[in-house]
Amino acid sequence: MIYLDHHATTPVDARVLEAMLPFFTEKFGNAASKQHRFGWEANDAVERARKQIAALIGASSKEIIFTSGATEANNLAIKGAAKARRADRDHIVTIATEHKAVLDPIASLAQDGWNVTVLPVDRDGLVDVAKAAAAITGRTALVSVMAANNEIGVLQPLKELAAAAHSKGAWFHTDAVQAAGKVPFDVEEVAVDFASLTAHKMYGPKGVGALYVRRKRPIAAQIEGGGHERAMRSGTLNVPGIVGFGRAAEIARVEMSGESKRLESLRNRLLEQLRSHIDGLTVNGTMQARLPGNLNVSFDGVDGEALLVGLEDVAVSSGAACTQAEPSHVLTALGHSKDRALASLRFGIGRATTPDEIDRAASKVQELVARLRRLSTVG
Repeated sequence: MIYLDHHATTPVDARVLEAMLPFFTEKFGNAASKQHRFGWEANDAVERARKQIAALIGASSKEIIFTSGATEANNLAIKGAAKARRADRDHIVTIATEHKAVLDPIASLAQDGWNVTVLPVDRDGLVDVAKAAAAITGRTALVSVMAANNEIGVLQPLKELAAAAHSKGAWFHTDAVQAAGKVPFDVEEVAVDFASLTAHKMYGPKGVGALYVRRKRPIAAQIEGGGHERAMRSGTLNVPGIVGFGRAAEIARVEMSGESKRLESLRNRLLEQLRSHIDGLTVNGTMQARLPGNLNVSFDGVDGEALLVGLEDVAVSSGAACTQAEPSHVLTALGHSKDRALASLRFGIGRATTPDEIDRAASKVQELVARLRRLSTVG
């Protein structure tokens, strides 16, 4: 089986697992226990991980709030900011290609009376900064735009968007799940107020995430009961997961530059092979501002369900892992029809992917597309 779905999740790096294992057994303390060595050890490990994650994104360790994952981090940023600013602001701005973990909590706020603007993107998947700036008003509490799209890998112009938000007094949040650890992402350089992160997209464990919260941004807690994490997120901390997250972030920071070049080379190799053997192929999203390990392509004259079923020994997807039953809302936002969106494949190339796997996957896709088109013609 060839695994090319690293945007859905990544395997835990052996170095990450090694760091985690002691915290399941001999170092099993509760990080909130301040009266004995077991608690001190756990707390020290959490604070070390907090520093490792902060270093990856150019933040202070005190600005990292641990959560159960990126979905919770997105909800905390969006709903927490909305509640904190409700007295004088009632408007939120986002874009049509956001992950459902952003779109759904914003839709929930709309049901509670918030005014919501969902901006379109162009055929390359990019939002127009001028249009975004025009949509932001003195009533806007929060602008939320993802750093890198989870389906088409497009990198949005965050620095310009954050500046536009701040010029009107709005806060700026980004879902940085796919970008952090893959491409340079510095919260000070971009000037974001909140950034959502998760471990399992950077070869760490599932079930642990974080929200970067800029100093003096008093968001309202969404989970209460003990005042953990500077009273922003109560609950016993997942110490083994947090330790793994920290080690994963450290590895990503050190190895990112070389790994990005390798992934981009493999991605270009895959695209070259597909283009040279398959007519009627469309690359979804711009290639000029894109994650190095991402490729999303559509095929003319191919049934989408048959395409995925036929690639039984290559792990890819047609969209986000959370919404496989429907055509991708990201691809329809780019102007694709339902059929074209369903006849698309998302390739996520990762740390362990080899050139041989790329070649074999490309060959299998070529053969399958040719066969499906022949069957379609016969039918």
